[in-house]
Amino acid sequence: MISRHELLRFVKIATFRKTINLFKTFVSFYLSRFLGISYINHLPFTLSFEPTTTCNLGCPECPSGLKSFTRETGNASLSLYQKILEESKDHLLILYLYFQGEPFIHKDFIEMIRMAHDRHMYTITSTNGHYLTPRKAEEVVQSGLDRILISIDGSTQEVYEQYRIGGNLEKVIEGTKNMVEAKRRLKSSHPEIVFQMLVVKPNEVQISEVEKLAASLGVDQLVLKTAQVYDFENGNSLIPTIEKYSRYKQMPNGKWKIKSELKNQCWKMWHSAVSTWDGQMIPCCFDKDAKYAMGNLQKETISEIWNNEKYKNFRSKILKSRSEIDICQNCSEGTKVWETVS
Repeated sequence: MISRHELLRFVKIATFRKTINLFKTFVSFYLSRFLGISYINHLPFTLSFEPTTTCNLGCPECPSGLKSFTRETGNASLSLYQKILEESKDHLLILYLYFQGEPFIHKDFIEMIRMAHDRHMYTITSTNGHYLTPRKAEEVVQSGLDRILISIDGSTQEVYEQYRIGGNLEKVIEGTKNMVEAKRRLKSSHPEIVFQMLVVKPNEVQISEVEKLAASLGVDQLVLKTAQVYDFENGNSLIPTIEKYSRYKQMPNGKWKIKSELKNQCWKMWHSAVSTWDGQMIPCCFDKDAKYAMGNLQKETISEIWNNEKYKNFRSKILKSRSEIDICQNCSEGTKVWETVS
């Protein structure tokens, strides 16, 4: 659900050039689908940027938590980040300031938000909520951040820590209170504070309790999100028993499969991209190890990479035989993966 504040913010940042680019994006996507070939006449209007690969938690389905990356890990430089912002300020509407890692660990993260806000981009970040001290919460509000997703995967420590390994639920609750209080004290309508519950088998019994907790703390929204698991074919202890919160279903032979149909199309390939902390431009958030890096933003521009032959061939393969691309085989694109309940 889009709030009045969010709608007004989009109207404010949607310049003529950005609006034209948005229109061209839709034309390019539907024309590509119709013709069955990759047609690009625009630049991405959303981008995810990874401030850091470091995280303080050890979540079992996350490369950051498992320390299992096969690519280089580290922290983004402000010089690279500024280069990307300058190249994209005339076409980018939404900037997601997260990919892998906990964004608030980066020492210049607040400055990153400010830099994007000053260039009239709608900014969103996602956090495990452990670094939202009163001072940090105030800095977040003053930075101009538009939306903050706070992971809240349980209403008790015992259940919460079964997925958020090493996490402290009281810190998350306290951090949320700090954010709500900072908005009130500074009389600000932003950022939208969203509780995001990753529904897995251990915490599905606490959905109603998390709803009550969200209401009592005064957050703006609670979103229930389905979880991606890597090894699902033979079942997985994280797959929920409540079917609508599961991306997977069990077949008559006892094996499990992803519920969504893998169509030969992908909207993400036409409207968004991801940049790792060191500038590798990858097609989507399912490419966690940057296996399909299309180029490097330290040496090339967004436009050069977005329009290069490698990207064109990847999109063409999506349109012809998406099932042959390994990162697509556990993709939830095309099915509902979250539910807003308040």
